[in-house]
Parts: sequence; C-alpha cells; structure tokens
Amino acid sequence: MKFFTSFRKKSPWILHYNAGSCNGCDIEILAALGPKFDLERFGVINTGNPKQSDIFLVTGPVTYRSRERLVELYSQIPEPKVVIAVGSCTTTGGVFRGMYNVEDGIDQYIPVDVYVPGCASTPQLIIDAIVKALEILENKSKEIEKPFKLFGSVETIGNKLSRLNMAKRVKHD
Repeated sequence: MKFFTSFRKKSPWILHYNAGSCNGCDIEILAALGPKFDLERFGVINTGNPKQSDIFLVTGPVTYRSRERLVELYSQIPEPKVVIAVGSCTTTGGVFRGMYNVEDGIDQYIPVDVYVPGCASTPQLIIDAIVKALEILENKSKEIEKPFKLFGSVETIGNKLSRLNMAKRVKHD
C-alpha cells in the first residue's frame, strides 16, 4: 500500500462541485487549471467521478436542493479525503446568507479541511489551498497506514487455532 501512497501525493484527483453559486469561484478554478496558472504542474486532475477523487472542491452556498447531493458525494469519496471550501458563499453563506433556500455553510454538513476566502477567490488562493490540501492528504494517509497491534493470546480449541481472545482488545500505537 505504501507504494501507491507515494503516487497519490504526486497526482491528486479533484472533484469539483458547485452547490449553487454565481459561478464566480468556478471561473477562477478554471483559470487556475488553465495554462497561465497551470495547476496541473502539481499533478492535479479535475475528475467527475467521486470514487476516484482525493480532494473535494466545493463552491457556492449550500441550498436545500443541493445539501443531500453534497453529503452523498462526500460519502462516495474514499478515505483519505480532503475538503476545500472555496469562496465566502461556501464558508458562511456569503451574500446569500439568511435567504429562505440557503444554508449558512458547508461545515454544518461535512467537515472542511481548508477554507479559501474571497468573493470570488483568486486563482493564487485556490492554488495555495490545494497545496495545503496535499499536505493534509499526506498526513491523513500516514494516519490510516499506522499499524495496530492485537493483544491477547492464541488458543487452541480442539486442533484448531482460535484468535477470539486477540480481537477483544485493540490498542493503537
């Protein structure tokens, strides 16, 4: 497994989801992926499949219609995953805060690792957030890979080995 984690750090896949924004942050994300800012130099690939993604990039305020889809997409992304909230609408609701069809922020529904301020956020801030997300993704990968030891004795019941006592107490290093 360690063989593949070195490649995950070098080529993270991003799932971009618009939760109902004005598309200002979406345009800036596309500018960051373009040739001027060249986000792909970090190996970043924008994908449409949540099951192959490592980073969940969300823009826009969470509306009542989009919140279930947001949580569903988050649950489909395999661990370890990092969530980036781009723009003030995503973090707090922005100018849409307090409207009848808008929730305040995505952190009420899914845990957010990196917040990108601004309306609309600049490509430089988005690139900085993705670089920070790569560090968080590496740390989360290391946490998942930590081995754990089973304590207890191996017994024989009849002529067969029984590991029932080993599984009773699990202790993490």
